Amino acid sequence: MTDRRGVVAKRAENLMPGVPYVRGWAQARRSAEALAYQLAAVSLETDFPGLAADVNVSGDGLVRLGIVRPEAALILAELITSGLAAEMPTQPETPPHEARCTRPHTSAA
Repeated sequence: MTDRRGVVAKRAENLMPGVPYVRGWAQARRSAEALAYQLAAVSLETDFPGLAADVNVSGDGLVRLGIVRPEAALILAELITSGLAAEMPTQPETPPHEARCTRPHTSAA
């Protein structure tokens, strides 16, 4: 069973020829390192000891967080929410459907 992004696909234990496992794993490794750096910046690195790069059977990179304490998951969720909230005021006030328009509408009547 796989979701639309392949995240639920089983991890690659038996490698198949022609699947770019190294590319997926390398991307996951870079992402895991970036996350580890940010977790260390907020003193959460010890709360995610299972943080690791992995790859699924399709060659898609995965970042495994491992087993974490509920408090650590809550702190991470709050940090993500805070970051998203901080970005919100920088968004234009224009509704999304108006932002796509590049020229004024004219009637064909």
